Amino acid sequence: MPSEEFVRGMLYLSLTVVGVPGNTAVILAFLLLFYQENRLLPADAIVLHLACVNLLVVGVRCLLETLASFSLASIFGDLGCKAVIFVYRTARSLSIWLTFVLSAYQCLSFAPPGSRWASIRAVVAHYLVFVFLFLWAVNTCMSSAAVLFSFGTERNSSLISHSINVQFCYVHFPSKLSKEANGAAQVGRDVVPMALMTLASLIILVLLYKHSKQVKGLRSSSGVSGGADRRAAKAVVTLVTLYVVLYGVDNGLWVYTLTVKTMTSSLISDLRIFFSSLYATLSPIIIIASNRKVNGRLRCAVQEKNVKKKASSLTADRS
Repeated sequence: MPSEEFVRGMLYLSLTVVGVPGNTAVILAFLLLFYQENRLLPADAIVLHLACVNLLVVGVRCLLETLASFSLASIFGDLGCKAVIFVYRTARSLSIWLTFVLSAYQCLSFAPPGSRWASIRAVVAHYLVFVFLFLWAVNTCMSSAAVLFSFGTERNSSLISHSINVQFCYVHFPSKLSKEANGAAQVGRDVVPMALMTLASLIILVLLYKHSKQVKGLRSSSGVSGGADRRAAKAVVTLVTLYVVLYGVDNGLWVYTLTVKTMTSSLISDLRIFFSSLYATLSPIIIIASNRKVNGRLRCAVQEKNVKKKASSLTADRS
């Protein structure tokens, strides 16, 4: 095996072994919470949805890239490339927009009761399912170019300047205009939520600063819920910061890919996928560390498993 493919395989493997269990743990924790309480708060539902699409990002792209790099599976034919790139791009963009929705909803949580912003927050919470459906519809449509232009092998050499090499697949655009239009649409789809979530995070930080000055030195029962709100807000700001850094690199590389006249090396594509998938891999770690509901449910599950093991071992010893 060439050293380049081995390094690529190990990088994708590292993302897979962290991202798949991490996002799966978050999903199971919220499903257990829903089973126990028969409901999920809107913020919890957004985080659950975010974990699901992040699992798609890591499971569909990184896992399959790992298998292909180590020659364990050959799935990147024309149909496989279309399916993988379509699902990856859709899940990736959904991850971005859900992070924005989470940051915006958390920002609205600081609105005083009875205000216009509090009313907007209530409307968003009530119609959250329709928000999810709208995001799925929009991002699915914007990823349709992957179905049309993705192939498992190189096509006409005259179109090489309009092509993108993504290692096991090639995206062949029929013209320079179509390539640039598709690229601009993807950049806009990322930059718009990036700007909005950055603005929301800055507002959260300002409100947290003002709130900390107001409650400084006070000890009351309301301080408990305020502390919970501050922890949730800080976790959201951390997720947004992680997103802006990693996806900023990703989009920078994507713009570079669009500006060069010849087909770029697959290394550029590997770096883009690595940085964008890194967010899907690290975000569940932040969620588990900062969300007490998730942390508590996972601890309970581990404790119950240990108790069952001890009980079964005692039963075996007695028998």
